[in-house]
Amino acid sequence: MLKTADVQTKKTILIIEDEPHIVMGLRDALEFEGFKVLSSGKGREGAQLAASSSPDAVILDLMLPDMNGYAVCEEIRKKSPFLPIVMLTARSQETDKIRGLDSGADDYVTKPFSVNELIARIRAIFRRTSRPSAVPESLEIGEAKVNLGAHTLRSFGEEHQLSFYEVELLRLLYERVGMAVSRDEILQRIWGLDASPTNRTVDNFIVKLRKKIERTPEKPLHILTVYGFGYKLVLERAI
Repeated sequence: MLKTADVQTKKTILIIEDEPHIVMGLRDALEFEGFKVLSSGKGREGAQLAASSSPDAVILDLMLPDMNGYAVCEEIRKKSPFLPIVMLTARSQETDKIRGLDSGADDYVTKPFSVNELIARIRAIFRRTSRPSAVPESLEIGEAKVNLGAHTLRSFGEEHQLSFYEVELLRLLYERVGMAVSRDEILQRIWGLDASPTNRTVDNFIVKLRKKIERTPEKPLHILTVYGFGYKLVLERAI
């Protein structure tokens, strides 16, 4: 088994998980791959560690002894709005996954999970953050002003933080502005083949972006659905 590319070397992963055997297995695998690993078995302590140690990504369990993963995720997001967070959950219901995404998680893995799959998702995150992009850092989409570098979006007098995947989704749609982009291409380009998320994952992030960009999210003017295919970005409102 080969170690990962240099881009992953010395990256720090914070594991917030209360099951020692899971922490031990993840620590061994991640350290073998060249990552530095920090861990905490409690939610509140984990959130504090995320703030003080500045990790490059967080692996967060949903079920913790002192507070649930949703609350921990929200606490981390207050201080680290675009820190990648992968949530571990024993629940497979779609509503639980949607709630996890809404609380600020960028991705989720359902227990029992493959350690190799989890590491592949983390690798994909770091590959995407290191790649160059022809898309400008500042975008205007209708009445929304987006700063991709700062992961912020300002619209209708309010400022919103954008997650890692929200930024990447906007980058891709902007690259192909005015053209339809399929769900399959979005999955492959943003989440990667190793991640294997469902089409519903794409839809969930589109809903989150519409709430921040559209004046009336139920009747979008800028992030349009191409039924049976995918989505299209329109910068200016059609006359």
